[in-house]
Amino acid sequence: MNTGNLSDRLLDFSAEIVRCCIKLNRSPSEKHIGLQLIRSSTSAGANYEEARGAESRSDFIHKMQIVLKELRESFYWIRLLIKLRMVDVQKFKELKVELEELLKIIGKSVVTARKNKK
Repeated sequence: MNTGNLSDRLLDFSAEIVRCCIKLNRSPSEKHIGLQLIRSSTSAGANYEEARGAESRSDFIHKMQIVLKELRESFYWIRLLIKLRMVDVQKFKELKVELEELLKIIGKSVVTARKNKK
């Protein structure tokens, strides 16, 4: 995964999710889970870009909380796919590691922004 800036990391993460989920269409459950994961992972990156253009600190915090929410949802779907063994488990474990790092970074950003708001 990308070790550059956060925007690039979120974009790379979303792109890798889309590439991996394209293969999930053999059954209705695979298709459903794959689409949910694509939606939440791409939404995280899009909402991060919105946060970068926030109109106020409160707006920034709100949008970053949405990023965090979407990443948490992505974490659920990845864990489910791994548990069901519907995917290349090793590849998705790698994506899970990157996602855990992104969650920590975004979570820390929200905490810092809240602290600086006071």
